[in-house]
Amino acid sequence: MIPYIRQKKIIEALEEKEIIYIEEFLDTFHDISESTLRRDLKLLEEEGQIILLRGGGAKLKVNALELPVGTKKFLYKNEKEKIARFAASFVKNEEVIYIDSGTTCLGIAKYIKAKDVKIVTSNIQVLNELDNPNISDCIIIGGEVNRDLDSVSGPLTDATLKNLFFDKSFVGTTGFGIREGINTPDFREASKKTIINSNSKKCYIVADSSKNKKSSLCKAFELNKCTLITDKKIEELDGQVEYYVAE
Repeated sequence: MIPYIRQKKIIEALEEKEIIYIEEFLDTFHDISESTLRRDLKLLEEEGQIILLRGGGAKLKVNALELPVGTKKFLYKNEKEKIARFAASFVKNEEVIYIDSGTTCLGIAKYIKAKDVKIVTSNIQVLNELDNPNISDCIIIGGEVNRDLDSVSGPLTDATLKNLFFDKSFVGTTGFGIREGINTPDFREASKKTIINSNSKKCYIVADSSKNKKSSLCKAFELNKCTLITDKKIEELDGQVEYYVAE
């Protein structure tokens, strides 16, 4: 197994369980030696993707730092695709649509290519998806570029977004929950999301269910101030917030 695939599988395993020990990894990955596994874990720690714990455990480094887009695009790929396709079904012709940073939000762009809409985005990967002439217009918001997130944010971004209004917005999040709200570890991303929510007739949060009850540094707004689209039923949200399960 090549290093890239091994490390991808390690990240996917840590998304499923908060802490995994060396012995558990070895039981799961029968074709990986302990020395190879330790090298992969050390490399992932050096890249800022995981935290190695005393006693031989490892966990994702998600509360202090957002995972890079290059890593996230491989996590829960099927769930994200289903959410993106379902979210795109809400978009109607002649609407103004905001697409946020994040891999699930990026997926939405692919499914609205054939619609006559105006798109505003802070996701620098969106232009790669919008190769259809039916898209009437696309505005990339200026600001500070975060290469890890393929996102634009900061004071210049906020100043622009305060004067823009959207029929529908599709927003990503690091975690969500009744107590946790919609959150992100980055102050600039939190400020941007707050403005987008306020300036949208309808704000949809697109997030797979692994993010339920996860918290990070900054709460952008409460979960009951938006509509969640996720991949499975979450009982504690029933009757508390508006949410859809992507089909």
